[in-house]
Amino acid sequence: LQHHLDKDPANILLSRGPRFRLPAETVRDQALSVSGLLSSKIGGPSVFPPQPEGLWQAAFNGERDWKTSEGEDRWRRGVYTFLRRSTPYPSMVVFDAPSREICTIRRISTNTPLQAFVTLNDPVFVECAQALSRRILAFELRNTLADRVHSSAARSEDVARLRQAYLWCMARPASEEVIEVLLELLTEQRTHYQSQDAAALAMATDPLGPLPSGANAVEHAAWTVVANVLLNMDEFLNKN
Repeated sequence: LQHHLDKDPANILLSRGPRFRLPAETVRDQALSVSGLLSSKIGGPSVFPPQPEGLWQAAFNGERDWKTSEGEDRWRRGVYTFLRRSTPYPSMVVFDAPSREICTIRRISTNTPLQAFVTLNDPVFVECAQALSRRILAFELRNTLADRVHSSAARSEDVARLRQAYLWCMARPASEEVIEVLLELLTEQRTHYQSQDAAALAMATDPLGPLPSGANAVEHAAWTVVANVLLNMDEFLNKN
């Protein structure tokens, strides 16, 4: 901070500013974008992305139901999400999106445990973690000398993938301390899923869908957990 104060005392270069969590729509959009799922389609009618089952059935005595969109409409930007004032899209409400029942001049940002519950467990964010894990494992490695020094071939590949995934999510390189923590998590999850084939397959495919032909479910499940952690990091969810 002192460096920025010395170089840009009047903040002409906008080198510093308050730190805020991203708006509700952007929290979802950013996860979709990093995972490679976000649709670039512009315009058209509202869409119905996944939300908890039975919500509309309970709210409207079974007379209305939420028909989840298919194809790229499932992953369109949050601004296109259908919003009913009496039953607004739940994950956005948790992140302080207004219900539109009244005009809102300014959103009040809150921090609650429910927000972490959503980004860790909501099908939309689990799907993003699964897609990000597939993107990570499909990444073409370019083994550098730095990656190979004092490392086995397997560790070198893991480290290279972790560095790239962190760069995608945070737009900056990861420190060695962070890489070691993520590498430990990856190793733990591989061990955990090694003897749980059904759980590994579920973690890697539900709700995104079947794995690519010949893919290892245990490997994808372990990387999905790592991806889920990256998408839940404070730095990923806040504007710095």
